[in-house]
Amino acid sequence: MRFPSFPTLIRTLNTSANTTIRAANPAFNVSRLYNSPQRATTPRSMPLPIIRALFGSSAKMADNTKYPVQKTEGEWQAVLSPEQFRILRKKGTEMAGSGQYDKHYPSEGIYNCAACSAPLYKANHKFSSGCGWPAFWDAVPGAVGQRDDSSFGMKRTEIVCNSCGGHLGHIFKGEKFGNPKDERHCVNSVSINFSKDEGSKE
Repeated sequence: MRFPSFPTLIRTLNTSANTTIRAANPAFNVSRLYNSPQRATTPRSMPLPIIRALFGSSAKMADNTKYPVQKTEGEWQAVLSPEQFRILRKKGTEMAGSGQYDKHYPSEGIYNCAACSAPLYKANHKFSSGCGWPAFWDAVPGAVGQRDDSSFGMKRTEIVCNSCGGHLGHIFKGEKFGNPKDERHCVNSVSINFSKDEGSKE
């Protein structure tokens, strides 16, 4: 048997490939586009756990601790604004940079819990972290509790008011901001109210 020469073999392969491409990809015909049935497609929404963790809500309290201030869900709804209820009682998060206390740096005063008025943070413990939420490096002794938070597939440490259990935000450690405790209490502005008088809860 005699094998074809190399140039003949190349021409044969090239002709075969072009024929296959033409058969599989006929010339574009505009009329086919309008005559063929079109199927409506809807883009599937992708889960975004990080976005939900930042601005969503886990819709439940972290624990069953009996806090000194006790109210039913309906009673909390009656005394809190919808946004306060979403964050303090449903563990939501306000948008970064949107809170009234993000860039609030008084020389003295105290930040109280917006739900029960318990004193939580002193003005001289507040610092600029650039994170978009009020940041404190320490709390009033015994005022803030820490709870494990594994919502949205993330491991974080939640901070709550030890008087009513209201959600304040999260605590982060070891970020090297240069403060004495090397901590950042990342707090929602909605969760707190400021008072110039440290002895006042109003």
